[in-house]
Amino acid sequence: MYSQRPLSYAPTPYSYTPNPARSATINLDEEVKLVSSSGERDLYESLAEIYSIIITLDGLEKAYIKDVVTEAEYTETCTRLLKQYKSSLGDESVSQEFVDLETFKRTWGLECPRATERLRIGLPATVEQASHGAPQASTAGAGGAAGGASGSLILAATENFITFLDALKLNMVSKDALHPLLSEVIQSVNKVTDGDFENRGKIIQWLIALNQMRATEELSEDQARELAFDIEQAYQGFKATLN
Repeated sequence: MYSQRPLSYAPTPYSYTPNPARSATINLDEEVKLVSSSGERDLYESLAEIYSIIITLDGLEKAYIKDVVTEAEYTETCTRLLKQYKSSLGDESVSQEFVDLETFKRTWGLECPRATERLRIGLPATVEQASHGAPQASTAGAGGAAGGASGSLILAATENFITFLDALKLNMVSKDALHPLLSEVIQSVNKVTDGDFENRGKIIQWLIALNQMRATEELSEDQARELAFDIEQAYQGFKATLN
């Protein structure tokens, strides 16, 4: 039998001499603290929630495109995710760390183009583009239960238009005040008709513009006047579909 002799380049069990200074500072049994305070922990938990919302929203958009989920399921889930996203960014410290969507995506290596577009618009696709399941306004005059239901939907949409225009007259020009009201307008309109009536696109454009504003940011006097004009024109276009 030949005796085994260590190769000249192979370390022997006794060839490693630990650094006394390093071994004195590293304790393998010591718990490593990732955060130094409860506030810092809450901050990173919120950022993690935003990360998961973006991933989930991107998957939901793909599922909707592939017709894996129904319009109702998609609308409900997408609306909830958008609300959670906005709620998370309502915290000032989270918003400062987040900076903006593109910065956050670069920091954490995200792409998610479908989620990015949905967050930019701030509306489910079924609201942005009228649902094909919406009842036609032309049935409003028909008798029976269907006609009554359609009539109530028309009334709700009309009231939402008037409420929004009245809010502008009362100088309610912040994003917080206007975005929810304008969202009610387009959602109620979509329940009446899936037709692309004149100036309907203006409602969507303003929803996107408001969505990209900071929560407390306000429209200028000229912007408010232009918004009022565009929504009044959209209201007239909506009423024209009822004739």
